[in-house]
Amino acid sequence: MGGLRWACALLLTACVQGGSGLQRAAESVDAERLRMVKEQLERRDIRDPRVLDAMRAVPRHLFVPEARRPQAYSDDPLPIGYDQTISQPYIVAFMSQALDVQPTHRVLEIGTGSGYQAAVLSRLAGRVYTIEIVAPLADRARRTLADLGYQNIEVRTGNGYLGWPEHAPYDRVMVTAAPDEVPPALVQQLKMGGLMAIPVGTGEQQLLILRRTPSGMETLNTLPVRFVPMTGKP
Repeated sequence: MGGLRWACALLLTACVQGGSGLQRAAESVDAERLRMVKEQLERRDIRDPRVLDAMRAVPRHLFVPEARRPQAYSDDPLPIGYDQTISQPYIVAFMSQALDVQPTHRVLEIGTGSGYQAAVLSRLAGRVYTIEIVAPLADRARRTLADLGYQNIEVRTGNGYLGWPEHAPYDRVMVTAAPDEVPPALVQQLKMGGLMAIPVGTGEQQLLILRRTPSGMETLNTLPVRFVPMTGKP
């Protein structure tokens, strides 16, 4: 009986120690995420409190391959397979802030990738529709978002050049891969007065923040960037 009590005590101790280790690991990751927001975003030009809260809340490390998780909160893009990347945190925050997404908005995202940007947008918008042309990435992002409990995001496998006309018009459109020029279908699916963030160009790219007006697309802001090329057919 004494031996049994000793064995049970050892098992209980191991469980407690294991639980404590997991808690410490979770706290360490949370601290890294808060430091990322403070040092990479707040000290630069990210001021929107809702965007900052979203960046604090979304666990970026769970959207990158396990081998890359030690670098998850560095201010760098990271490979996620299939020649695609997850954008650096600053660019995610910059684009989210530039679009001024509101809780009633419907947002179309082109280029789901890991699902991280969609997760950030989901904390700002009423509904997010996101399209990924690489089927395995779309499947992985769909699983990750479901596992993390995001319920206002729909993921579709398809050609981003064509948009998602069934749910148009959208208050906001965000494109996270660079076409040669702004796809006409995305302009048509944007509400009048709505905003679009899109990197455009080959080699040297410009991140354009555009507003749809009765006379065409008005450029509000630009930033030099480097995104993966947009694939598919116009």
